[in-house]
Amino acid sequence: MSLRRYVLRRTLLTVPILLGVSVLTFGLVKLLPGTPVDYVLQFQESTPELRASLRAQYHLDEPIYTQYALWLWDVLHLDFGERVVSDRSVRAAVAARLPETLVLGGGALLVALLVGVPAGVLAAVKRGGPVDEASRIAALAGIATPNFWLGLLLILVFGVHLNLVPVIPPVAPLLSLESLAFLALPAVTLGTASAALFTRLTRSAVTEELRREYVRTARAKGLPERTVIVKHVLRNSLISVVTVAAVQVAVLLDGAVVIERVFSWPGLGRLLVRAILQRDFPVVQAVVLLVATAVVVANLLADVVYAWLDPRIRY
Repeated sequence: MSLRRYVLRRTLLTVPILLGVSVLTFGLVKLLPGTPVDYVLQFQESTPELRASLRAQYHLDEPIYTQYALWLWDVLHLDFGERVVSDRSVRAAVAARLPETLVLGGGALLVALLVGVPAGVLAAVKRGGPVDEASRIAALAGIATPNFWLGLLLILVFGVHLNLVPVIPPVAPLLSLESLAFLALPAVTLGTASAALFTRLTRSAVTEELRREYVRTARAKGLPERTVIVKHVLRNSLISVVTVAAVQVAVLLDGAVVIERVFSWPGLGRLLVRAILQRDFPVVQAVVLLVATAVVVANLLADVVYAWLDPRIRY
């Protein structure tokens, strides 16, 4: 199977997955006690006419499958309705917070890859020595440390005592120097566990590749060790790293909910928590659906890159 056909087939397979995600997201509100009208009215007394008007507005008089179809049609047109707590549209609220979360997640993933992959390669090349042992201890500590506790510790050390970075979000554009300086601690906090995972994963993959016959052949031909590692070993080792990186997208998005609260980062995580507390369920639906879709798309891209790196892989 060619790569193009594989990508097409893999893309088509994501359609039923996304439909399943949309059904679960839509069903979230239906499983809650009360009706959407109750949440719009904040469970307060109202006239039958007003309740009937709201039921008609939200299509609650229609069968459940019709309600889902209408909701899905609106979602496909990026229309998530209006917020319960204000007249502002859900799309506008999500669009305003999405760049903040993307920058935070991207920064955390960058930290994880820049730290984890080189550390893993170094540990594999120096396996059995002090460097390998130190990386193992650091990785275990990184995975075991709760990220909210690490965030508070970093704020206390680097923000309060050393005064190296700001601890209050600056009033500045997202990509300004002030905002990027403030981003350092949240990105490090969110990316630490992923960096630890990448370290152990890369070490294992590189160690396995170093034992293969083609590595001995390359060394026998007199190739410099750096060329053997970077040009031959690292590319084959990155296959498993790419796969796990896609999974880490979900981990980073989930972790952002907590980290954004710790650092007062104005992203989707803070919006989601506030929407849950305010029972603003259209926002909850939109954020959950967006995050789930991002995870599915990330896994799709991982499979494509996986097949590109290793042409033998065609499911």
